[in-house]
Amino acid sequence: MGSNRSSGVSSNVSESSLGQQSQEAGFDEKTQQELGVYVYALFSDQEVSPFYIGKGVNNRVFDHLKCALKDEEVKKLKYDKIRGSKKVKHVIVRHGLTEKEAFAVEGALIDILGYIGEAMTNIQGGHNNIEKGLMTSDEIIRIYNAEPLESIPENCVIININAIYDATKESWVISNEKIPKLQYVLSEYRGLIVEVFEVIEWFECPAVTSQGKGRIRWGFEGKAAEDSFRTQFLNRSIKKFKGKGQANPVRYTLVKTEQ
Repeated sequence: MGSNRSSGVSSNVSESSLGQQSQEAGFDEKTQQELGVYVYALFSDQEVSPFYIGKGVNNRVFDHLKCALKDEEVKKLKYDKIRGSKKVKHVIVRHGLTEKEAFAVEGALIDILGYIGEAMTNIQGGHNNIEKGLMTSDEIIRIYNAEPLESIPENCVIININAIYDATKESWVISNEKIPKLQYVLSEYRGLIVEVFEVIEWFECPAVTSQGKGRIRWGFEGKAAEDSFRTQFLNRSIKKFKGKGQANPVRYTLVKTEQ
């Protein structure tokens, strides 16, 4: 990212000193109405690239700063970044957007910043970033010509994430007996394996059934698997194994479902 980050957007920038700022600072009512739905970036005074991208309305862009100062015991990457900065710059990237346009701009920014290796504090990718997000030309070709995946090892589980990428990590009904054996999680979206995680550790997620009974679901901490393993499954299709209306999002094996 270039160092002249404020060029052409100076009128959209507000700067707040963490030592002196008022927690009541924000856009006035008229400005809020004119802004509508917008996409914003947060910059630390110590870096030339943003550390967080978001979308919102009204004074959403300032909420992170207020929360970081008010809830000092809450530990989040973006809050830690804010607390470690002398100043935080709020940049409105685009405004006057529809909700759909804002999601698209937000997702594109998160995708490209992550692609070039910027240390973002967003905990999940942008909206619709799996299906329409940043891909190389080779990845595009693979997706639209995906080879079928015929089987998976016993140390893998496939989880259907339905809508958003970050949803893979928790919480799922998984057999307690299988947990010790499961070293990898394959994220599946619309019949395509879109990511492969190596599990660092599984953790319990206490939950309650619709009948009010307690049950244990599982989540995991993980990282992207090594390329030598990841590429065996990434962008492979399991569509032929998916039945219409199939409810269970967790698969331990690939067996064709009767229609």
